[in-house]
Amino acid sequence: MTDRQAKHTDRIVLDGMVLRGHHGVTAAERELVQRFRIDLTLELDLSKPSATDDLRDACDYTRVYECVRHIVEERSFHLLEAMASCIADSILAEQPMVSAVRVGAYKPDPPIRGSFERAGVEIWRERGNDRV
Repeated sequence: MTDRQAKHTDRIVLDGMVLRGHHGVTAAERELVQRFRIDLTLELDLSKPSATDDLRDACDYTRVYECVRHIVEERSFHLLEAMASCIADSILAEQPMVSAVRVGAYKPDPPIRGSFERAGVEIWRERGNDRV
């Protein structure tokens, strides 16, 4: 078990968010609306909301989703790396109880010849680094 796993074993998982946006390296990619899949894993201590059963003590999934939706649908990035990093940094900034976040950002229909399910990136950000 790593130090990170020993610290927090509680997680909130929001997988398979399908959103539409204008992202890509070429102007043509950014002009067309494309599908993007976002998978999130939030690492945090869930003992208090588990005990109180009160949303005020919890990480509000709706607010997290709206943060992701806003970034994917209302902003534009050349690279999935930049979009995923923005999502991670925003969640850490807006959700103080989240200690770390994994963001998977995938383009189900990338403009690449070949047969594969999706192309994407996965990043991990932790609270306490210089980015947040």
